Amino acid sequence: MTRSKEEFKTLEPGKVKMYVCGPTVYDYIHIGNARPVIFFDVVRRYLESVGYEVTYVVNFTDVDDKLIKKAAEIGSTVPEVADKFVQMYYEDTKGLGVREATVHPRVTQNMSEIIDFISGLVNKGYAYEAGGDVFFRTSKFPDYGKLSHQNMEELQFGIRVEVDERKESPQDFVLWKATKPGEISWSSPWGEGRPGWHIECSAMVRKYLGETIDIHGGGQDLTFPHHECEIAQSEGLTGHPMANYWMHNGFVNINNEKMSKSLGNGINVHQPLKTISPQVIRYFMLSGHYRNPLNFSDEAVEQARNSLNRIENSIANLKHRLSSAEAGTPDPELIQAPQGVKEQFEAKMNDDFNTPDAITAMFDLVALSNQYLTRDQVNKESIGLLLGQFEAMDNVLGILATAEEDLLDEEVEQLILERTEARKAKNWARADEIRDLLTSRGILLEDTSQGIRWRRK
Repeated sequence: MTRSKEEFKTLEPGKVKMYVCGPTVYDYIHIGNARPVIFFDVVRRYLESVGYEVTYVVNFTDVDDKLIKKAAEIGSTVPEVADKFVQMYYEDTKGLGVREATVHPRVTQNMSEIIDFISGLVNKGYAYEAGGDVFFRTSKFPDYGKLSHQNMEELQFGIRVEVDERKESPQDFVLWKATKPGEISWSSPWGEGRPGWHIECSAMVRKYLGETIDIHGGGQDLTFPHHECEIAQSEGLTGHPMANYWMHNGFVNINNEKMSKSLGNGINVHQPLKTISPQVIRYFMLSGHYRNPLNFSDEAVEQARNSLNRIENSIANLKHRLSSAEAGTPDPELIQAPQGVKEQFEAKMNDDFNTPDAITAMFDLVALSNQYLTRDQVNKESIGLLLGQFEAMDNVLGILATAEEDLLDEEVEQLILERTEARKAKNWARADEIRDLLTSRGILLEDTSQGIRWRRK
């Protein structure tokens, strides 16, 4: 709101209340949706890594014009459509290495809280009923526009806002919509209907986190009108600031064009996850500062893949040498150097979550590791320090192999051992069969002076 960096001070010592606007579950999440999902996952991970207890809430909009339209198109119901794509959200975000939020509330499960919230606004004069609909009276809230820094006269309308003669002012927005024939609806003091888009988040923020929260996040496109309307509703009802810090991530363009339905260039996350490693997608999303736009293209994905391979190869080399390394006292410079990388990493993350520079710190560790491995003699303790720092940084970024992939390591090692024994026995057919199997799984074998090592493509 202040358009400036500020020191992060929580409402309660050691605790963070964070709310991020989630998807409208009428379809798969697209690559643009994936950016806040991944970035705010990293924010949550980092805050936890430095000792905060984070209550993280991400909502599902499971009743909306889009869901009603989708249900009608496929001959289904709104709840059935919502249930399907909530599950798809969990599947896709798990595939992206995203940890589930503390709470994933759904609009339809919080209808009484939403109706109570609207009633409170009506009672305080911030809202009025007209023909079964209820509208927010923006003239009653003089600070309307303070987040997007627009004046009432300059506000641009059109996003989910329809011209309606029943409004006292064109800027007024809907809180409750009267039901149309055949639509899903709930009973309310104003008749059968359903909530407007903006009110749901205000009601769920208050229910799950309280009247004022530490961080409210979402995509840049939500600044106006969605978050602007949330502020008016919440602060109109409670009289307290809704959030102390607002964070908005930039857009994701596709091949240097804005992603839009009219251009038909949208990409559902479900698609690239079939052919692109989820770690590569995470790396790409974190390779630019969260407030800046990103351009998704084949070239950008390939660049992310190559960069990630450099990190993974360095870690693979460390693990390979670990098996033959001797015990010993850690080298003095390898006690200090990883600590310096850790401090650099945290300094960049502390500076408005500068993930690209934090990744640079990880590459400094790559250089340090590669230089150490040029020595003829290495020890387990030094390698352990290097691997431990890689793990600590990746616990925040989540760009390396997931736990599920790590479980495959033992199987790969066993197959390599079996292939070595087959070659000793001159069972070339079996040796070739194992190599082909490993190749099909994306495992590359390399002969080194220390023996065979492997890495993922």
